[in-house]
Parts: sequence; structure tokens; C-alpha cells
Amino acid sequence: MAQLPIETLIYVAGLVLLVGAIAGGGWLAVAELRVRALRRTRLATAAAGAGPRGAPAGAIAGQVLAGVKRLGQQSAVRDPAKVSLLRSRLTQAGFHSREAPVIYLGIRAAVLVAATLAVILTLPMIAGGKGMGAVALAFVLAGVAILGPDQVLNSRRKTREREYADGFPDLLDLLVASVEAGLSLDAAVSRVAEELARRYPSLTFHLRALTLELRAGRSRKDAWGAFADRLGIEDARALATMLRQSEEMGTSLGETLSIFSQDLRSKRMLRAEEKALALSAKLTVPLILFIFPCLLGALMLPAAARLSHVFGNQ
Repeated sequence: MAQLPIETLIYVAGLVLLVGAIAGGGWLAVAELRVRALRRTRLATAAAGAGPRGAPAGAIAGQVLAGVKRLGQQSAVRDPAKVSLLRSRLTQAGFHSREAPVIYLGIRAAVLVAATLAVILTLPMIAGGKGMGAVALAFVLAGVAILGPDQVLNSRRKTREREYADGFPDLLDLLVASVEAGLSLDAAVSRVAEELARRYPSLTFHLRALTLELRAGRSRKDAWGAFADRLGIEDARALATMLRQSEEMGTSLGETLSIFSQDLRSKRMLRAEEKALALSAKLTVPLILFIFPCLLGALMLPAAARLSHVFGNQ
């Protein structure tokens, strides 16, 4: 009995996997439709008094979001300890909803499923003789599915951390001015949040959340500690620690904030000087790769053209 070629085996395996994936997805879709039909039947009486339904696009978006949440809940149930750490990362990246971890996990699961199906679809390309291109495409899809959500989250978090680091010295200066003018620390935070609303909107959001926590009766130590955890920068943690020590030791709050503000200003100036000093080293490679060849060409081409003209006449 003759053996089948390897391309045919790969093609058959890919076809079997694709059919199995489609069948599994169809079975899940049918089960989901049954559950939704049962829910609509149970809630028909309550829904009778509701207003008109939304647009079909909104309904489809709601169904997609519900499916993503369901996938995320399944992932969250497997590892509950991971959810609290993920919630902290999402808060630092600007996602403050309580359902943000579930939605993020659901998006990751959906992207992995889509990448898996896409990799399966590349198997016929491998069988057709386009091996290296299909393998490269499969690696790219797998990398995007595995690393893409985390990279987006880290990028947003770094952007916010830069905004927090830039706005923190201004925050401290305004706090010092407000406290020295006679306002309490809680009132000063509320006032500073109004002043920084336009320039640093993300930092203002956390300041308003801090104000609401203090008004709700949370202790100043815990509220400032939670504020530092939400920001995720060392300056905020140092400020929370300094305020806690100042409250425990009974030192002057205005003088403490003033010293801390001067220290932050010095750090900000040192960071600016560090970037300025590193600029010459960073410009070396672009100068060598782009500007130096242009200068060399501008200097040498006239001489080369002249020599060519002279020797051509001879």
C-alpha cells in the first residue's frame, strides 16, 4: 500500500481540525441560543413594560460583550488570585470598571481562539508549498494573541505613569500653597483636583476618588495608601508614607509638604538633565546612518563629477 505524501496528511489534519472547531463553535452557539431563549421566556412579563428596544447594532454589541464576559468569568474562576492583581494593573492603566478584569480575560481568550483558528487555516498553505510564509504568519498570529493584550495594557500604564510623574510636583506645590493658606488637607486635595482638571485629567480622577473616600469616612492613612496603589509610582507611595508618619508623629503638615515638594522638584530637574545629557549619545546613530552619508555625498559628488568629466575628455 502506497504511503500518502506529507502535504496530503497535513492538509487532511488541518481540515479535520477546522471541521472540529466549526462543529464545536456551532454546538456552543446552539447551547447559548437555548439559554437565551429560556431567559427571554422567563423575563417576558418584566420586559413587556420596558421601552422600545435599541438599535440592532447596539444589540449585537451587547451580545458580543456578554459572550466576552462569559469567557472572562470562566478564566477568572480558574485563578481567583490572579484577578485581584489584574484589577490593580487595569486600574493603573485607566480601566476602573468592576467588570474590567472579566472583560480583559474574555478578550484574551477570544483572541487566542481566533489566533488558533487562523493558525489552523494556514495548514493548507503549508500543504500547498508555501511553507515558510505560512509558518511565519502562524508565528506572528500566535505572538499577537499571546503578547498583544499585555503589551497594550503596559503601554497604557506607562503613558499614565508618565502623566502622573509629570503632574506630581505641580500637585505638591498646590497642596503646599493651599495648606499654608489655611485649608485642611482634605479641602486642599479637593481644591487641587479642580485646578489640575485640564492639564492632568487622569491624575484629577484619582484625586477626586481620594476625596470621595475621605468624605465617606475612610481613614486618611488607608485612603492615601489606596491612592498610591492606584497610581503605581514611587512618588505617590513616598507621599503616602510621609503623610502617615507626619500624622503619627504630630509634625507640621505644611513644612513636611514643602520639603517633599522641593525634593520632587529637584528629582524632576535631575531627570530633565539626564535626558538632555543622553541626547548626544542617542543622536550618534542617526547622524552616522543618515546625515553623514548625505554630507559625504554633497562633498564628494562634485569632485567625482569633475574628475569624470576630465578623464572622459582624455
